[in-house]
Amino acid sequence: MTRPTMLVIAASLMLAPAAAAFAATAAAALPASNPFAQASSLPFNYPPFDKVQDADYAPAFTAGMAANLAEINAIANNKQPATFDNTIVAMERSGQLLSRVRTVFSVMSGSNTNETIQGLERELAPKMAAHSDAIMLNDKLFKRIDSLYAKRDKLGLDAESKRLLERYHTDFVRAGAKLSAADKEKLRAYNGQLAALSTKFAQNVLKELNASAVVVDTREELDGLSPAAIEVAAGLAKKRGLDGKYVIALVNTTGQAPLSLLTNRAVRERIMAASQARGSRGGEFDNTQEVLELAKLRAERAALMGYPNYAAYSLEDQTAHDTTAVNALLGELAKPAVVNARREADDIQKVIDAGKGGFKVGPADWAFYSDKVRAERYNFDETQLKPYFEMHSVLTKGVFFAAGKLYGLTFKQRTDLPVYTSDMLVYDVFNEDGTQLAIFTLDPYARSNKRGGAWANAYVGQSTLLNRKPVIANNLNIPKPEAGQPTLMTFDEVNTMFHEFGHALHGMFSNVKYPRFAGTSVPRDFVEYPSQVNEMWALWPEVLQNYAKHYQTGAAIPAELLAKVTAADNFNQGYKTTEYLASALLDQRWHQLTPAQIPTDVLAFEKAALTDAGVDFAPAPPRYRTTYFSHAFAGGYSAGYYAYLWSEKLDADTVEWFKENGGLTRKNGDWFRTKLLSRGGSADALDIYRNFRGRDAKIEPLLQRRGLNGK
Repeated sequence: MTRPTMLVIAASLMLAPAAAAFAATAAAALPASNPFAQASSLPFNYPPFDKVQDADYAPAFTAGMAANLAEINAIANNKQPATFDNTIVAMERSGQLLSRVRTVFSVMSGSNTNETIQGLERELAPKMAAHSDAIMLNDKLFKRIDSLYAKRDKLGLDAESKRLLERYHTDFVRAGAKLSAADKEKLRAYNGQLAALSTKFAQNVLKELNASAVVVDTREELDGLSPAAIEVAAGLAKKRGLDGKYVIALVNTTGQAPLSLLTNRAVRERIMAASQARGSRGGEFDNTQEVLELAKLRAERAALMGYPNYAAYSLEDQTAHDTTAVNALLGELAKPAVVNARREADDIQKVIDAGKGGFKVGPADWAFYSDKVRAERYNFDETQLKPYFEMHSVLTKGVFFAAGKLYGLTFKQRTDLPVYTSDMLVYDVFNEDGTQLAIFTLDPYARSNKRGGAWANAYVGQSTLLNRKPVIANNLNIPKPEAGQPTLMTFDEVNTMFHEFGHALHGMFSNVKYPRFAGTSVPRDFVEYPSQVNEMWALWPEVLQNYAKHYQTGAAIPAELLAKVTAADNFNQGYKTTEYLASALLDQRWHQLTPAQIPTDVLAFEKAALTDAGVDFAPAPPRYRTTYFSHAFAGGYSAGYYAYLWSEKLDADTVEWFKENGGLTRKNGDWFRTKLLSRGGSADALDIYRNFRGRDAKIEPLLQRRGLNGK
């Protein structure tokens, strides 16, 4: 759905009587026993997860869409001349019932899905696309918006209200409001097909992830894994009826965590081969046809809208603005990244040769041997770190501690609110003056019915118009240990926890009037920026020393090991940059095609694209290959995966600002919160950045961080 439909979260107060009655009837058709029939009575409208049954979703969606359309039609058919309040504000207030059910359904379909939810998800995808079109392609509604937009400078609006009007106008135009009637019908068809295909792609990725788990016959083949990890593998095998064997579950990235530990090269190669083959090996979860159809439909839709390709359409509304800027950034960094990766491969090869390995380094070897290079160079490896990274300590004494030092926040765990899995953690979040800011939840563990990766959700978005305070969730995919065992994290997982909490802070600190602008409602190539900034505190000495305590002895991480961790922070950047750039470039290549250029062979196109871009370095494969690239083909990052690097330019420059101004201080936190994190999408993203930093971001800190400055 487009943002205006997706984000509106309260009932309209400005409906014409007949339409108001229809909306009330539609909502009343939902039995009072349905948990979505009324707003949640829990604190901050926290979702009533304990009351929701699978059977509640379909009728709530039906009633919610009917009520929402009645509200929209009342606005569009209002006999009174269009005003900002009776048109734009009324839209911001509409869609309460639909928002309630859609929020919880989205949470469950991503974090705790089942066959019933997946079936309903497939059924709803085209219906929700059609619902969005019914709003965004409503001629009468757009005429009201357009008339207000034409005289926006004469309406006496404050800055946020004027921007809201401008954003609504832009959203409607980009959704096809100015197309002819015939072209609108074509657009509706495209949108329905795209919604169904992207849903199928995402579900295939999850099912294929589970189907591709690697079965290992003997404990000896798992040499290098910890006893706890081996027990987890044995438990997974038992659940599959494979007693006596071991199952290595995969995550959605190409690289897999066990590859850094397993001494058996044949097993490592099996895991890497299984990972890279996902979605392209035939069978019912193969995604090659979905990729081709999605690429073609997006290209055709963009052409209908008057753009040369889908990327041009998508980027126009981002801070990058066009494909030229994105191609220039990715192209500029590709060559030095691969040069660095090849240099790192040479270092790895020396270790392999010294051990008389007799093979050339491949993708299955990189993690294992790069750890050996790091151990040799810095005299430590990941296994030395994990005992100091117990999950609850990282969360409360690391993530929360940094937020307290920087922003004055405190956190109090509560166990009285309902959760959809017993592993969820729930916290009240308080400002320094004792007022409650938000509710925060964390769902930390991987599950077979949970999508891969890590992400943040807004269960409730902040808005002073609606008197709403935020309820924000983080989701991670940390492997869950056997019962009674501690959750010991890799540093990558620690970094991810800090990253996702950066998104949470963006949502919790939101201080805007309109729900359209709440929290992370900013361009894709800006949204990752605050979360990347928050990663800096993971290695900040005061923070690291506070949370990095040995889980058994409580001893602080030794100073010498801490120094090694800090010194090795930029290690392996050639590989990391290359694997990321390869995926970002693939995303652009697929989405810069015209309809006539869509290939017939997904893997051949992928290979040619990587070769042409100069990132076809086999030991460093793309972080996501095309057929399991959910960001690009099923998520919100289609033609937008470059955004992490684009945001990192701002992030690296901001880290320099913090260092220049004293680091982890309340003064710095207040400035960053007030000038940037609280603003959401209420102003132009780069204007918000300039207001915080006093100038545009410089690229030199990014080049230095990534080792791409030739030094």
